Amino acid sequence: MPESQPAIELIDATKRYGDVVALDGVSLQIEPGEFFCLLGPSGCGKTTTLNLIGGFLPLTSGELRIEGRRVNDLPPHKRNVNTVFQNYALFPHMNVAQNVAFGLRMANLDKDEVGRRVDEYLDLVGLLRQAQRSPSQLSGGQQQRVALARALAKRPAVLLLDEPLGALDLKLRHQMQFELARIHRQVGTTFVFVTHDQEEALSMSTRIAVMSGGRVSQVGTPREIYYNPVDRFVADFIGESNFLAGAIRHEDGRAWFVLDGGERMPAPDGARDGPATLMLRPEALVIGPVGSAPGPAITGRIRGMAFLGNHTRVTVSTAAGALVVHRLHGGGAGQGTPEEQIDEEACVWWLPREAIVMAGTEART
Repeated sequence: MPESQPAIELIDATKRYGDVVALDGVSLQIEPGEFFCLLGPSGCGKTTTLNLIGGFLPLTSGELRIEGRRVNDLPPHKRNVNTVFQNYALFPHMNVAQNVAFGLRMANLDKDEVGRRVDEYLDLVGLLRQAQRSPSQLSGGQQQRVALARALAKRPAVLLLDEPLGALDLKLRHQMQFELARIHRQVGTTFVFVTHDQEEALSMSTRIAVMSGGRVSQVGTPREIYYNPVDRFVADFIGESNFLAGAIRHEDGRAWFVLDGGERMPAPDGARDGPATLMLRPEALVIGPVGSAPGPAITGRIRGMAFLGNHTRVTVSTAAGALVVHRLHGGGAGQGTPEEQIDEEACVWWLPREAIVMAGTEART
């Protein structure tokens, strides 16, 4: 397959259920070897997109290509894809090795090749020693890895993963995020991963498509999505954000953001005059006693503090609205151990480059 050929291409893909539009004219290109994440809230269309790629649902209109081949009318078993579901769907009457071998035998591979692949992929997921165990003897994370080995053993061009970590506890989910990223790097297969968990998407993906209302709001790398969201929905859905209403004004050769309450803060270079919303990530804000800011600041009163390990989440009530500050522990100017107390006055400030100006549906740093 030529390197320029997308692994998956959706062209104006639409899926309707009667009058309900589940997917509304989505066009996407997913490149070979990507770890591509479909991210969004429930009902946004991400699972519908995955099921269309897998062949479990027919398109209402539009086109779907896998490795350049139109597959609209092909059943799942004739597409060069495989799927790992959230419930793993392991056969309880088969041991681990037999589960991994099942699809290979159905594909009529010879016995020696089946054996080689079972060993190869169980070793890849770290379960070669558990080959003779039954699924009931494995933890949830181990079962998930068996399902992954079974899907990869057929060597599909595309592996679809439908919220496979959703049933795991937090610590195990973090471990499996690391494992999935490692396995993806080793095998080089195109992964398409569905999740509503922003941390999963940011930590594993090479690119993310943020979806809402059956449409794609933005496609980009995790860093692009986080630091340069195209609109308020993306900014609010990916991580935590502060939004301040006001207007951009140029005075004395500088751009200023004038809040609705009258406070004036430095605005990013290149911002255009007019009504705007300023978006600030909590970790971009600095908090200190009133008068401690090196320049303009917003004053307020501390209403909440929550210790969260590597940072303290501080909520400050201001005339411009509530601001959430993540005060990091153990380093950085103004980011040491918090000394403020509930109901104390404080001021909040930030560097102009940390702000994103949002005008209409656009965002610009």
